[in-house]
Amino acid sequence: MRIAVYPGSFDPVTNGHLDVIERAALLFDQLIVAVSRNTAKKPLFTVAERVDILREVLQPYYNVLVDSFEGLTVHYARSQNAQAIIRGLRAISDFENEFMMALTNKKLVPSVDTLFLMTRAEYSFISSSAVKEVAYFGGCVQDLVPGAVEKRLHRKFNARREAGREG
Repeated sequence: MRIAVYPGSFDPVTNGHLDVIERAALLFDQLIVAVSRNTAKKPLFTVAERVDILREVLQPYYNVLVDSFEGLTVHYARSQNAQAIIRGLRAISDFENEFMMALTNKKLVPSVDTLFLMTRAEYSFISSSAVKEVAYFGGCVQDLVPGAVEKRLHRKFNARREAGREG
């Protein structure tokens, strides 16, 4: 069985992520979309919320599983018997860092390859950070994220606004 891991923070998952997931799912028998726990970042959504959102959004894909992990991605990939790690690239500026990470991973676990997939041009400008900023200021994110994500973003920011008024 050909297994790949697509790791990321997915805070939140965007249409760019979905583009990469759709195409990677066609290349492998099983694709594991893995939410990384990064204690250095301050995410908007908890790991459990991100996993839940991804499971909802990815329901139509029969060969895609959602999981979470902590630690080195390449070690997680090996623990899942994956042959590849999928990395999405939006622009050439992403490549240098991703290339160095891929070489490091190959040195650590030679049996796991890294596969780079470019997002489609229409998604190349989308980042989770930009989506959160647009949503925070009440902008429309309808074409940037799946509907389920848009709803959760509005709920999250509305709850924060309400909490700020009460405090």
